[in-house]
Formats: sequence, structure tokens, C-alpha cells
Amino acid sequence: MTMQPEISDTLLASLARSRFRSSFHLRRKEFDYIAKKGLDTVRRHAEDFVRLRLAPAMPVNDGRQTPMKGHPVFIAQHATATCCRKCLEKWHKIPAGTELTRQQTDYVVAVIMIWINTEIALSMRD
Repeated sequence: MTMQPEISDTLLASLARSRFRSSFHLRRKEFDYIAKKGLDTVRRHAEDFVRLRLAPAMPVNDGRQTPMKGHPVFIAQHATATCCRKCLEKWHKIPAGTELTRQQTDYVVAVIMIWINTEIALSMRD
């Protein structure tokens, strides 16, 4: 079992202050998907998407590899700046041009899942 990577409150606050990043939210369709599939499945999807689309040193179509809709993880990636290597470098200080380590991959998935869980919690307050 891997340890939960440390996610900075400062990073989360900075993302929340970004007009672009804070414009992303899950909608009913995504909440329904999560309810149907479960968070464990959504986490596995996040792991797969990160491993296949973000982890390579030179991802195919980098900067365009993450759709803007279609899956809760895609929306979370844009909200958390884990959508491409340029954003990962700018916001998370993970250098582009080298394959992500297991620790870095775990960190990215953790950031995505924290955002998704926060969205779920916020939706329950409404």
C-alpha cells in the first residue's frame, strides 16, 4: 500500500483563486457516474489516465491530451492543473521532459481525488 502524498493547502488555495481553474465543477452527469461506478473505480481511472496520458516524458499531444469533459477525472485534471506536463510543471513543480516517478504519479492521483471528494462534499451541502 502506498502512502498518501503530502498535498499543500497553499497549492489548493492557489488553484481555488485561479479564475480558470476554479471555473471547473462536476455536474449532475459526473456525480451520477461516480455514484454508479464508485470512487475506487474513479481512482483506478485516474491512475490509468495519468499513467497513459501524463506520465510519459513526452506525452502524445501534450497540452491537448486531456478532454475538457466526458469523465469526472478529466474535469478534475483541469481544475487541479494536472492536465498536461506544462501545467504540472507550472503549478506542481514537476519538471516536464522526464517520465513521472511512481511517487509523482501517486501525488497527481491524490490531488485529483482530493478535488473530486471536495466537489462531492460541496454538492452535499447544497
